[in-house]
Amino acid sequence: MDVLVTGGCGYIGSALVPRLREADAVDRVVVLDSLSSGSPRALLGTLDPIDADPATPGVDFRRGDVREYGDVESAMRGVDRVIHLAAITGASSTHDRREETVAVNRDGTENVLTAAGKFGVESVVFASSCNVYGRATSTDIDETTEPDPINPYAETKAEAESLVASACEEYGMDGTSLRMSTNYGYARGVRFNLVVNHFVVRALTGHPLTVYGDGSNWRPFVHVSDAARAYAHATLYPEAWSAPVYNVGSDAGNFRIADVAEVVREEVGPVDVTYLEDKHPGPSYHVDFDRLAETGFETEWTLREGVRDLADRFVEGADA
Repeated sequence: MDVLVTGGCGYIGSALVPRLREADAVDRVVVLDSLSSGSPRALLGTLDPIDADPATPGVDFRRGDVREYGDVESAMRGVDRVIHLAAITGASSTHDRREETVAVNRDGTENVLTAAGKFGVESVVFASSCNVYGRATSTDIDETTEPDPINPYAETKAEAESLVASACEEYGMDGTSLRMSTNYGYARGVRFNLVVNHFVVRALTGHPLTVYGDGSNWRPFVHVSDAARAYAHATLYPEAWSAPVYNVGSDAGNFRIADVAEVVREEVGPVDVTYLEDKHPGPSYHVDFDRLAETGFETEWTLREGVRDLADRFVEGADA
């Protein structure tokens, strides 16, 4: 099969594209990315030799923007399945980027779905987020819990989920939305505005870990390699992912932010943890993953393993 990955040069894409490239069932991976936040570094080690047949590339890179329908339609031609990762991320920052966030996350998704329907794509896997749950008081949040988004990022992800469900019904294609836990860990496109990765860098450089509020807010975490595995699994085996949405992570991956700081302190080295008063310390959601278990997919990394691995790579080198 040929697979299109939008936003394939981003954090998750940098772990996903090599995995798809190595999959026996995948002939070609088309990567569509505007490079506004991603980097071609994500494609290192995935491209064919210079003397390979250019007509059948293993990875076919297209620079383009999901906000431009023509870019999307061009990349969509000839593909069988789609993984739609392209998005404005950094949930808290989207309050100041609402118009751009809507254009990319919602309208861009509509472009992807329209082109997929036009060309008879078999399935679409959409990158949603557990951030859609907002500040939930329950510690048993499953996919039946009504989303309560508190920032434009989460709002547009929830709206895009509805677009995916409607398009699948309209065009008769398979599709699902993966409500991903907060990512952490090393990949070529690693981001450091995510709490675990940010804490690791601060600890390694001797700076205190800053926790906003009392650190009691819950968040589920998943290693970026496990996130990539989940997208690949849902794409290669859509029959196993038949529900419209799935929470992706693990029960053991639910942590209070204060406990995340403690794990980093224990694994990386002695460092102070400071607490800053904040009436609104961000989302809080403790998530249930029973539906995910029905797909046969399981995560592999623990938070401690991921923290230690990321720290080791800073000390020993990225390819350690």
